[in-house]
Amino acid sequence: MSHPTRRRPRTSSRGPSRPAPRPAAKAPSALELAFAAAEAAAPPPHRTFAAMGLPQGLVTALERRDIREPFAIQSRTLPDALAGRDVLGRAQTGSGKTLAFGLPMLARLIGTRRTNGAPQGLVLVPTRELANQVAEALAPLGQAVGLRIATVYGGASMSRQITALRRGVDIVIATPGRLLDLIGQGECSLQLVTITVVDEADYMADLGFLPVVTEILGQTALGGQRLLFSATLDNGVDRLVHRFLTDPATHAVAPAISQVANMDHRAFTVQAGDKVSVATQIAARDGRSLFFVRTKHGAERLAKQLRTAGVDAGALHGNLAQNARQRTLNAFAAGTSPVLVATDVAARGIHVDDIDLVVHFDPPADHKDYLHRSGRTARAGASGLVLSLLLPEQQRDAARLHGQAGVTPTAVFVRPGHDEVRKLADSGTPVVITAPPLPTSASTSSERPRNSSRQGGYPRNNSRQPGYSRGRPQRSSSGRPAPARSA
Repeated sequence: MSHPTRRRPRTSSRGPSRPAPRPAAKAPSALELAFAAAEAAAPPPHRTFAAMGLPQGLVTALERRDIREPFAIQSRTLPDALAGRDVLGRAQTGSGKTLAFGLPMLARLIGTRRTNGAPQGLVLVPTRELANQVAEALAPLGQAVGLRIATVYGGASMSRQITALRRGVDIVIATPGRLLDLIGQGECSLQLVTITVVDEADYMADLGFLPVVTEILGQTALGGQRLLFSATLDNGVDRLVHRFLTDPATHAVAPAISQVANMDHRAFTVQAGDKVSVATQIAARDGRSLFFVRTKHGAERLAKQLRTAGVDAGALHGNLAQNARQRTLNAFAAGTSPVLVATDVAARGIHVDDIDLVVHFDPPADHKDYLHRSGRTARAGASGLVLSLLLPEQQRDAARLHGQAGVTPTAVFVRPGHDEVRKLADSGTPVVITAPPLPTSASTSSERPRNSSRQGGYPRNNSRQPGYSRGRPQRSSSGRPAPARSA
């Protein structure tokens, strides 16, 4: 009986094999070290806005809005920014960074001559919601010192935006794709832009906008001042800093993970068939609650399920027209609809105070998304509750993600009616219903044109139009694909 020939294992003359060495940990870059040093630096001596050199017209306008003391990021960045230096900043949402970059821009442009179609200040933001928010913060201050501000983002009537640009604006707050379209049509020139802000640069990178941002920054005036704010330096943000910022003053306060101390993190493990029932019982609690889901259809489905159960809930995602998105946000902010179900991208522009519960109905993609989502609660020193709803098979991945985020949630297996579910459902403070917020004034004229006898103005509905990100990448007038990400 013959036997098959057995192959002997190969041996190496170089001796027994050894496991491949692990790659060495990546050394922190000079910029990362600068951020770390900035976070560790002692806070600057307390100074008022006036003592930091802010023009009196802006100081008075701030006082009229009951803003009298600078926030930490403003105390750190304003002296350098007002002196004309480039600034690299890191600060969490709700920290006051809009005024940290907006006040120096307004101060620099007071008294300058306006040129139609050629703004002198530019703020680049990743989403239409953030564009409107920045405009709402800066437009009243600009009006007080004779500066006109316009918002530019995709999906809106381009003709109305062109009309606003032709009448002349001092500052444009824009998403990258629509701005590049208007530049390609010859309706906007950046040659006179002397101060540029890139806000949430890391999120811009996540959405794939950095090539467009690079192209836009390359069209601004040589030697102009640049202010860049970013939570991280990942995905090419560091290259953007190296290319466009000259000897930047680096400032950082309160990284996102530091908010964790003010949050109560919990995790409920549920069977798939019980998940919606548990979510419904929790959503019916007193207080303003924000539920995160992965997809647009998931947002609509969960919001409908909650409404069917008697919970007043709205859905926020990229398929909604801007007027519907604004109505949903207004109802959530006013408290008439205290529960909001949102996708990650759509929720990036949500800055509503007094959200005391964030629910990860669907798990986030990574620990950074967990922190960004969770950061919608526990703002400005307040406390907040963060809950993860997990299926049994998601527990291991969730434990790893929570560890990377630096949190250790209290974990328990629950079913509808469980004691822990009832305790959570009975918690919360009733929402005080307020008047819905007025539409942003950024799209209305701040003053009469300085070089014209005709009354200037912006399109009344410009601020309520859809944003740039609408699913498939759009194309600019030059035929280049403009990156987009749907929510």
